[in-house]
Amino acid sequence: MDWDKLRIFHAVAEQGSITHAGETLHLSQSAVSRQIHALEQTIGSPLFHRHPRGLLLTSEGEILFETTAQIVSRLNAATGEIRGVKEGVYGGLRVTTTVDFGLLWLVPRLPKLLAQHPGLTLDLSMTEAVLDLPMRAADVAIRQRDPKQADVIAKRIWTSPVGLYASRSYLENSGIPKYRSDLEQHVLIRYTPQAPQPVENLDWLFVERPGEAPLRARVTFNSQMGIFEGVRNNIGIGVLPDYLAQAGDFVRVMPTITGPSIPLQFVYASEMRQSKRIAVLKKFIESELSESDSVVSK
Repeated sequence: MDWDKLRIFHAVAEQGSITHAGETLHLSQSAVSRQIHALEQTIGSPLFHRHPRGLLLTSEGEILFETTAQIVSRLNAATGEIRGVKEGVYGGLRVTTTVDFGLLWLVPRLPKLLAQHPGLTLDLSMTEAVLDLPMRAADVAIRQRDPKQADVIAKRIWTSPVGLYASRSYLENSGIPKYRSDLEQHVLIRYTPQAPQPVENLDWLFVERPGEAPLRARVTFNSQMGIFEGVRNNIGIGVLPDYLAQAGDFVRVMPTITGPSIPLQFVYASEMRQSKRIAVLKKFIESELSESDSVVSK
């Protein structure tokens, strides 16, 4: 199938207008119309509904647009890689991570990364959903559990301990628990049991133990960012990884009670293994994590 026709179709679908697509492609309106008509003849189906507000994709057009979008994305990535070989790191990188890690750890460090690599651009998607890397929904995922997708490369770049944390204000008003039984008198915050857990065994504190009364949480959140905000707003004592607690300047409660360590996985599609941009991001994050560990250990 003629790539020129597909390229023109993609532009029209994005713009929703033959006129605007022609301006983008530096082609006349009649030239664009002819190419779209020829493509529809080749496929044997109309690709657009003509509407007073512009052009709308038909069901066949939507199928074709999904394909051209993937092609354009791969071409842009390839172009960026080629330019990167000649000019250093250049082009866009789509990064997905959880809301808590993205907002509280990664975003404050982005100015440093961008200053080091002026040719790099970032599209940051902060979500609890696991995006499909092999289908190029993102280039890199920074996650807290082992990936289950095929055709990806995962590197464990950090491990964060988990503990009980509270704000200074909450502890001043409610007292500091010394024993596990003291926790029964405090407002406990946990991850919503029914929500998809970002980390395995995150609710270890609330597992019933022989001879001990089960602990009950009065407030639950479906994200670690929610727990962070709950602790920050003096609601109670929450289960948090150390890197989040450091961001909030929280106080560790009962340090002898420790939970499972949270792994941080740096994941990308196998076909991106030669990407210079991915290598730069991984090196930067590892360096910043190492520096964070050094500050904590002092």
